[in-house]
Amino acid sequence: MIPKSSYPSDQKILRVVSINVNGLRSSVSKGLLEWLEKSEADVVCMQESRITHAQWTDKFKPEGWYTHLFPAERPGYAGTAIYSRLPFVSVQNGLGFELADSQGRFISAEFDVGLDHPIYICSLYLPSGSSGEEAQMRKDHFLEEYQKILKQWREENKSIIVCGDYNIVHKRIDIKNWSGNQKASGCLPHERAWLDHIYDDLGYVDTFRVVRPEAELYSWWSNRGQARAKNVGWRIDYQACSPDWKTRAINAWVYKDQWFSDHAPVIIDYQLA
Repeated sequence: MIPKSSYPSDQKILRVVSINVNGLRSSVSKGLLEWLEKSEADVVCMQESRITHAQWTDKFKPEGWYTHLFPAERPGYAGTAIYSRLPFVSVQNGLGFELADSQGRFISAEFDVGLDHPIYICSLYLPSGSSGEEAQMRKDHFLEEYQKILKQWREENKSIIVCGDYNIVHKRIDIKNWSGNQKASGCLPHERAWLDHIYDDLGYVDTFRVVRPEAELYSWWSNRGQARAKNVGWRIDYQACSPDWKTRAINAWVYKDQWFSDHAPVIIDYQLA
């Protein structure tokens, strides 16, 4: 990870991080907040926070950070959070449909970063369909509803970065075992076609791939069979951006020096000036 001091002094950098924490309490016990202090991150989007407002005490809200939590109605499940060094102009919970909103699966935060328009940085946690047919049906419903909203944002010319665990790999390059997972949720043809649609037809940009086109850069590994040690992974964590962010993305990493969950932080630096 490149320190911000290595950039020219006249460059203004926005560092955005996406991480599925697989339980905020668990990840904090593994050093997440200490890493945040060293990361030089400006905005950190978390998924699967699995913590209630009552449990979200001051020990989870480090000094110097603006924080917002959107928990699921069901305790210990799903949920999203955003931690930011930049003040929020506004924050909105949810997407307006029950599956997203009752499970705390989306937060949108508005920021003023000195451009001539507001920007929105969001934390998204798409459902998994891996537990069976009903779960896959819920996931497909979410994709259908969310696609309509993505289209609306493009029609509004909204400047937006949607960070999150999408629970879908996009292309062969994004998964170690491509052929063995063609019938597995997260690698199904119609799911990957959904990503094709939002990138190719709606115009969103996978900014990680703009600057890191090489193979074997994954963001999630199963806890089984030494998958992490052997780098048998999936890239399912994205920063999907409106097209104005394509030329601003200048560096990207998957951080693997420390482990806070079964996902690794996906970090992208954007040049604002």
